[in-house]
Amino acid sequence: MEPNSGYSNAGNGISGTVPEIDLNNFIITVEVVPPAGPDPLHILSALDELKDLPVDAFSVATNPVAKPRMCALSLAALIQQKTGMPAILHCTTRDNNRISLQSMFWGAKALGIHTVMAATGDFISIEDGRSISDVKDINVFELIRLADESDMLTGAVFDFRPEVSGLEKEVERLEKKAASGAAFAVTQPIYDRDMARTISITTGHIDIPIIMGILPLISLKHALFLHDRVPGISVPEKLMEKLGDSADPFAQGIANAREMLVIAKEFFGGACIMPPLDRYDIVTPILKNSGIQRKGS
Repeated sequence: MEPNSGYSNAGNGISGTVPEIDLNNFIITVEVVPPAGPDPLHILSALDELKDLPVDAFSVATNPVAKPRMCALSLAALIQQKTGMPAILHCTTRDNNRISLQSMFWGAKALGIHTVMAATGDFISIEDGRSISDVKDINVFELIRLADESDMLTGAVFDFRPEVSGLEKEVERLEKKAASGAAFAVTQPIYDRDMARTISITTGHIDIPIIMGILPLISLKHALFLHDRVPGISVPEKLMEKLGDSADPFAQGIANAREMLVIAKEFFGGACIMPPLDRYDIVTPILKNSGIQRKGS
C-alpha cells in the first residue's frame, strides 16, 4: 500500500466536523438503504429529521438483496455532508475485487468516512445469476483484514442463522472475524429477550462490542414474510400472535422495537435500527422518550 501522504480531510468542506464513533459507550445506528436511482434527496431529508435524536451513525447498505442501488460510498458522503453525523459504509466481496475494494477504502478516507461494515453480501438469485456474476475475489475474513490494514474502523455481520440452528458455527466465524481485525459486529434482527440473552452468552468471550439488530415490524404480513422468506430472521410465534390480534399492528411493532432497545442496553454494546421499506419516520417513536441521551447533549 502507498505510504500515508499526510493529507487530512479536516476542513475540506466534506466532513471535517463529523464526530468519531465511540465504541466505548452504547451506540445507536440507523441502517439506510440507498435509492434505486440517482436521486437521494428524499432520503437525505428524512435522515436530517433524525439528527436531534440519540443516533450515533447512519449505516449505509450496499446493493441489498443483490439488486442495484445508488453507490453506498456516494450516499455515505452525502449523508455526512447533510447531517454532520458519521456514516458507516457497507462493502461486500460479492460486488468488488481486491483492487476496487482498496480503492474504495482510500476514497472513503479522503471523503472523511472512517468506518466500514465488511460482509459477503446477499446471494444473487438463480434468475439474476444467469447474467450477473458474483465476484468474491477475496473472502470476508480477507476483506476485514484489508479494511483494518487501510486504517478503517471495521465492523462485521453476525448472522446466527436461527432457521438452521447455526449459532455454534457462526460464533466460530465471528471469532475468526474478530481475529482478522473486526472491531465490532452487528447481529441480524432479534425479537425477544431469550434470543438476545443466548447471543450475549455465546459471544461473551469475543472481545468486541456486539450491536443488536432491531428491525421494526409493521404488520403480521410483514412479519410472516421476514420469517418465511428472509434467511437469518426468525420472528417468535408469540409476537406473531400479538400482531395478528392487535387492532394496530404498526403500534405493536413499535412497542416491540422499544422493548428490544431496552434489552439491547442490557446485553449489548449498541443497537442498529433497520427501518423497513424506507420508513425512517419509524425511528422517532422508537427513540423518543427512550431515556437514551444524544451524545454531547
